Amino acid sequence: MRSRIATALLLVGVVGAFLALTSTLGALRLPGDQQGYAPAQPIAFSHRLHAGELQIDCLYCHFGAEKSRHAGIPAESVCMNCHKIVTAPLGAIRAEDEQARKESRKARPVVSPELRKLYTAMALDDRLQPDPEQTPKPIEWVRVHSVPDFVYFDHRAHVMAGVACQRCHGPVETMERVH
Repeated sequence: MRSRIATALLLVGVVGAFLALTSTLGALRLPGDQQGYAPAQPIAFSHRLHAGELQIDCLYCHFGAEKSRHAGIPAESVCMNCHKIVTAPLGAIRAEDEQARKESRKARPVVSPELRKLYTAMALDDRLQPDPEQTPKPIEWVRVHSVPDFVYFDHRAHVMAGVACQRCHGPVETMERVH
């Protein structure tokens, strides 16, 4: 009887240890094991729209790739070069214009929910002016691409050699969410 209990306990322990180990290893992201990793970001940004449809060059936003080893996340001020004027998709603006015309009123400003997050992080008011009652907060972007600590990678050398961003990062211009 004792040997059956000991065997059962040993079996439960081995199975439990195996499950704990495999679940822990499954959560690790090993170097080169980033295929399909597309984390949700604090602001949904469509590379498909910006780099694809609008054909904005990668280096317009990621200008650090020409000047340093890191391409970097663009500063909010880069976004504001366009988004101080473009505050929502054209369809949403047209819909508001149409509704205002039907109701015989002046059209209201339309701001997309994602751009509202940008403006809030920058502590901007509804006129996109600094709001003295708010404090700007950094946007906590989630890193998508990384290399192990022992690897030295310099974007600058690759950009200057004419290597297309897509060579390493894939067809970013088709990605709604970068992976």
